[in-house]
Amino acid sequence: MRQPDPGRQVPSGYRTPAAWARVLRDSPATVIFVVLFWATGALSAATRSGLPFLLPNIAVTSRSVPEHWFSLLLSAFWERDLAGYIVGTLVVLLAGLSLERRLGSLKFASAALAGHVLGIVATLGFLAVARGLMGSWIRDLSGHFFLGPSALACAAAMAATASLSTLWRRRIRVVILAVLLLFAMYAGGFEDLVRLGAAAAGGLLGPVLLGRRPRFGRPAVSRHEARILVALLLTVAAIGPVVAGLAPHAVGPLSVLKFLFTNIQPVDPAALQASCSRPAGLRDCAAAQLQLRAGAGGIFMAILPSFLLLLFADGLRRGRRFAWAGALLIQASLSLLAAVTIAGVLLPPPGPGLPSREGVGGIELSGYSHPLSLVLPMLLPVFLTLLLLAGRNLFPVQAPRGTYLRLARRVVVAFVLLSVVYVGLGLFLAGGFTPVPGPLQLLADVPDRFLPLGFLVDRSPAFFPESTAAVVLYESIGVVFWAWTGALLLRTFLRPAHGRHSADEERARRILKSHGGGSLSWMTTWDGNSYWFSGSSFIAYRVRSGVAVALGPPVGPRSEREAAFTAFARHCRFSGWTPCFYFVSEELRGLAGSLGWGSVQVAQETVLRLDEVSFRGKKFQDIRTALNRAAKAGIRAEWTTFARAPLAVQAQIEAISEEWVADKKVPEMGFTLGSLDELDDPEVRCLLAIDADHTVHAVASWLPVYRNGYVVGWTLDFMRRRGDGFRASIDFLIASAALSLQDEGCEFMSLSGAPLARVPSASVAGGGPAAASDGSAVGPGGPDANGALDRMLDWLGAALEPVYGFRSLLAFKAKFKPDYEPMYLLYPDAAALPAIANAITRAYLPSINLGQGLTLVRGLLTRR
Repeated sequence: MRQPDPGRQVPSGYRTPAAWARVLRDSPATVIFVVLFWATGALSAATRSGLPFLLPNIAVTSRSVPEHWFSLLLSAFWERDLAGYIVGTLVVLLAGLSLERRLGSLKFASAALAGHVLGIVATLGFLAVARGLMGSWIRDLSGHFFLGPSALACAAAMAATASLSTLWRRRIRVVILAVLLLFAMYAGGFEDLVRLGAAAAGGLLGPVLLGRRPRFGRPAVSRHEARILVALLLTVAAIGPVVAGLAPHAVGPLSVLKFLFTNIQPVDPAALQASCSRPAGLRDCAAAQLQLRAGAGGIFMAILPSFLLLLFADGLRRGRRFAWAGALLIQASLSLLAAVTIAGVLLPPPGPGLPSREGVGGIELSGYSHPLSLVLPMLLPVFLTLLLLAGRNLFPVQAPRGTYLRLARRVVVAFVLLSVVYVGLGLFLAGGFTPVPGPLQLLADVPDRFLPLGFLVDRSPAFFPESTAAVVLYESIGVVFWAWTGALLLRTFLRPAHGRHSADEERARRILKSHGGGSLSWMTTWDGNSYWFSGSSFIAYRVRSGVAVALGPPVGPRSEREAAFTAFARHCRFSGWTPCFYFVSEELRGLAGSLGWGSVQVAQETVLRLDEVSFRGKKFQDIRTALNRAAKAGIRAEWTTFARAPLAVQAQIEAISEEWVADKKVPEMGFTLGSLDELDDPEVRCLLAIDADHTVHAVASWLPVYRNGYVVGWTLDFMRRRGDGFRASIDFLIASAALSLQDEGCEFMSLSGAPLARVPSASVAGGGPAAASDGSAVGPGGPDANGALDRMLDWLGAALEPVYGFRSLLAFKAKFKPDYEPMYLLYPDAAALPAIANAITRAYLPSINLGQGLTLVRGLLTRR
């Protein structure tokens, strides 16, 4: 079979016959399987009459091994009926035509067949082990069988993702596994378990076939990607109960959650007949009949909690605080209902003559043979509640002021108008209800029309719709209300929050624009900072483990700088915090030294004086080469902001950033290192390296530097390059930015600072001293102690190089021949340095966990 051809390009158009021919030619394993699949079906007449005589031999069941061991492989080449053949073919083509070229035909076919067999074997092993632990579920699966190529396609798709980039490999795997887990845990059929096992086997086989070892453990994700993962988990938790409620034979371990989420309840035909045969049961008979004939409107109202969770999941994906609060409220409410149900399971049964125990929504609890089969699934809302609480810092984005007040007014107006419509039309159609309702009965029934059918109300309705018009009115009022509310809610998630900040941040931005600050002062406006004000000045800081880490010098009039410095230090001591100032210049270092503070150099800022920039001469040969090659490749530099960029460009920027983070072993850093969140600011400019096909090869963001109300310079912050894009794109962007900003009349361009990285003082060209005099730290701890601290920081910077590459970044910036300006950490007492180091680490990595911490330590210990 054909092996992968690295030089072959994916066809750009699939609509022409020639393009389709190329696709089929590049996917021989997929084509061969489809031919064999239909041939076996035609020869066995399976496509016409099913499999009455072949079924026992080729279908996989829980007892296929060892008697019918050959069915482990043969089951992939048959389906139950013609519809199964059509769906199976579409699934195979979807996976094969898009992914076979990436893995190679031989490896793709091997992964598919091996994954199919291993998935079945893993499922049979699981059933054998779980027989004693989940007896009722396993017994329900005893009559199930598996046929078709769906497991084969899942295994092949998961294996082929090993050839993708880290970001897309993770995204595709997460989506596939999430869908398969949803069906396995909620529907719980034998075939669902086989598909999940095959996908897991394919995920392990893919790296092996490519000559790598499978990697385990939690990957590092950015804040943006973490939001998507939380939203995806909430989506699965919302859709799963609906799948279980609508599936006719859902037996999965989480299928009982359909009663908690959806209130889709089965109606026993015998009980229905008994209720309708006696006069006293007419009301229950009517209620059951209403449940039976509930159409789309009734089903929608029954799954209302899941509908709301899906809306909030979209808000969580966008980092919205209101969506987090709404999802938390729903999960907390469901947790309370789950607690009521669990209490019903664990409490002693009622005495003789008393009605049997029922859970939430009238769930009959006596049907569950083991209490844990109901108790454990009910803990899922509790887990999701705790997860949302733990990840609350991932969702800081707030809508503009007044957004949700307007939303509440519109929702109330819609509620009142629809209530009036319901009562008015109800009186007009009163003859279509049994019994005929009056105005008071209709008015009293209004609240129930906006709640799921019978949800939380253990009583029969006062009247029931009989005519078609009455049924439509009865069911549609709530649907219209919640559809309108959902549309309004989604609009609030789409409204940009730019220009709407907290009062403190607004005040800080006004001071920064009026009086100016340093080249890194715009970082004080980032989320996570607290603000301390003194007169017309402010200090941005973060408190970590009892240490107040101030970012940069005080911002405001230069005449107030000393007073603000000393007043903030006094405020910290009064609050019980240890103050320190991080990333400050030589000027503030001298002031702090006169007050008895110590200092140590922690970074080196690189600055380009734009009036001197020309990129001429031999020393700028690499820069001119990058500019020339970009021009030949049709790549141009284009200024924009993230909010104004087209959606396609925004999606590319996000993908480039997430791919960069996904390749790291440790989390994305923050504090003085910006991410997508900080990029999405109308004051921040983005420079794109983009070609004629609108493909973004790289992106760099620039923070404004103000002086007396005017922008006088820009500071480089966010840099990301496409992995398979133009290699010199970052060089091209920085050089293009320098020439463009020079034409705009800006004074300088800062390439920012690299933490724990600096050049030797002998190599510094201008820009002030690199250190005290010899590069060492100075302070109250004495020259020996501070020299040891300085050496320790040098060692730490070298040790972190394989993990974060700060020194490589500083070396990269050297090709632009910038001026170097040292950046310092100021501290009041050398004894507090261990606590200060811990606080700064937590400021950069607030969400690092134990596993990622060990990865970081391993990177330190194994450096060369």
